[in-house]
Amino acid sequence: MLVIFNGRRKTGRLDLEAIEMVVRSAMHQAGAAALTELLHFPTPTADQRTLPCSCGQQAHYRELRSKPILTAVGKVEVSRPYYLCAHCHSGQFPADVELDIEHTEFSPGVRRMLALVGQDAPFDQGRQQMKLLADLEVTTKAVERTAEAIGEDIAAREQNQIQRAMQLDLPVVVGEAIPLLYVQMDGTGVPVVKKETEDRQGKTQGQPAHTREVKLGCVFTQTTWDQGGYAIRDPDSTTYVGAIETAEAFGKRLYLEAWKRGWSRAQKRVLMGDGSEWIWNQAQEHFPGATQIVDLYHAREHLWELTRKLHPNHEAKESLDDGPSKSAG
Repeated sequence: MLVIFNGRRKTGRLDLEAIEMVVRSAMHQAGAAALTELLHFPTPTADQRTLPCSCGQQAHYRELRSKPILTAVGKVEVSRPYYLCAHCHSGQFPADVELDIEHTEFSPGVRRMLALVGQDAPFDQGRQQMKLLADLEVTTKAVERTAEAIGEDIAAREQNQIQRAMQLDLPVVVGEAIPLLYVQMDGTGVPVVKKETEDRQGKTQGQPAHTREVKLGCVFTQTTWDQGGYAIRDPDSTTYVGAIETAEAFGKRLYLEAWKRGWSRAQKRVLMGDGSEWIWNQAQEHFPGATQIVDLYHAREHLWELTRKLHPNHEAKESLDDGPSKSAG
């Protein structure tokens, strides 16, 4: 701060960004010092010096042990009781479980940040964002591992919910009846790193794949129509799911989302797709009784393909109003 103010006296100007960074750093240091003091656990009292061990015996208090943790305000030291079982020689830190820092050097707040920057950009860019936005030094590998670990945890919870849905073990979502509920699904190729396409056949015979198919689905409601009679999707009513997985697994995932949105309360149910066989197979499996609709764009596309096969020598004049362009067909 003295350097900054001395510079101002000499030049008559003030570098606001420099001051912001200095003040933030100072606040982080003060916060880290306060947090370190708060995370210094006392020595257990006589009646707290034994804990049950997973082997069925008792673990006994040995000592206070310190552990460095990176938090939202910088590095801190956690000093907490250590217990050891004489029977199976397993140690445990109950405070680590309480603070959600077991087997990690990052606080829950930092892990949340790492997951956020790790999902939106390459991991090294996430590392740079952590430094710029939070003034926290992390490695590229830390961003990768944390983002993937949290992603795996989310995926495991989703799979648990999906299994419950398949066993009809989900709670019934109580609420008002939904006049019209739509479910739509599709698939598209996305570029991936080379190792993700090893031994996968591409669209061209004999050529390796360069993409993986990601399946996407959405659920939304509709209550109004425009002047031309076309349905208008209700604003902010759409929720999405997506995954690189088999059609069977994705069908279950989309069914779970539809159930959460009130599929059981929908007075009219609609399933939309592009005409792909896998879509209608999943529609029959998970959404029986729903009105099945081929979306307008693909219906027009299929109609043009049929027309060309019936009249291969006829050159029709096409327009955007009549159907897809020749290149799209």
